[in-house]
Amino acid sequence: MLIKKKRVRSHTEDRYLALVLATTAGILNAMALGAFGFFPSHMTGNASQISSEVSTSDLHSLLFLAVLITAFVIGCTTARFAVFAGQQRKMRTIYCLIILFEGMALTAASVFETVFYSPSYNGEVLVLLGFLMGVHNSTSTQLSNGRVRSTHVTGTLTDAGIAFGSYLTSFISREDASNRRFYQKQLHTHLTTIFSFLSGCIVGLLLFKSFGFNAMIVLGVSLMIIASSAIAITLQTAGKKLY
Repeated sequence: MLIKKKRVRSHTEDRYLALVLATTAGILNAMALGAFGFFPSHMTGNASQISSEVSTSDLHSLLFLAVLITAFVIGCTTARFAVFAGQQRKMRTIYCLIILFEGMALTAASVFETVFYSPSYNGEVLVLLGFLMGVHNSTSTQLSNGRVRSTHVTGTLTDAGIAFGSYLTSFISREDASNRRFYQKQLHTHLTTIFSFLSGCIVGLLLFKSFGFNAMIVLGVSLMIIASSAIAITLQTAGKKLY
């Protein structure tokens, strides 16, 4: 699911991708809310809140929100540059390496918060999490050709609505059954992404309330294990093909 092959990706692969990346995104998002009172991936809400800060002339909050949004965009851009560089070098595991980097960065930040926690560092850690959420969302979007946006629930709900509408209109227009099945599979993929994210949010908040930043460390390590396993399987498969 973390490897982009030459053939067209199946909806099953995208659903597995959604289960892993949308769930982990929801967990991290909820943990950040529990720790800092902010959603690092909720760019729609953060952008909307800027207008509120402008009206109250709260320059500090305004600048923080602007930096958080910028960090998310930079994370998306960074992931795109990494994918481009990996494709130029024909690295099949480039997406795995990006998730591995994300897991390492998240683990390091979580360990830092566990040992040196101070409210004075909250802003910096949130900006880092915003950057990582940008990396996370950009990676899943590029890998699935836009079918899985792991942190962007608004866009996924829109896609789900369009897929559902297309499925219903296929009966009216009497489209070919294969087209109808395609719309149905699309809808299932989007619904999987949405429910995975929501489930992750619930689990993430419960875990953070119970274990604090230790739960965030486990999440970072889990991402590293998932990425490392995919790299190992890919290298093993490639080795077998040589003989």
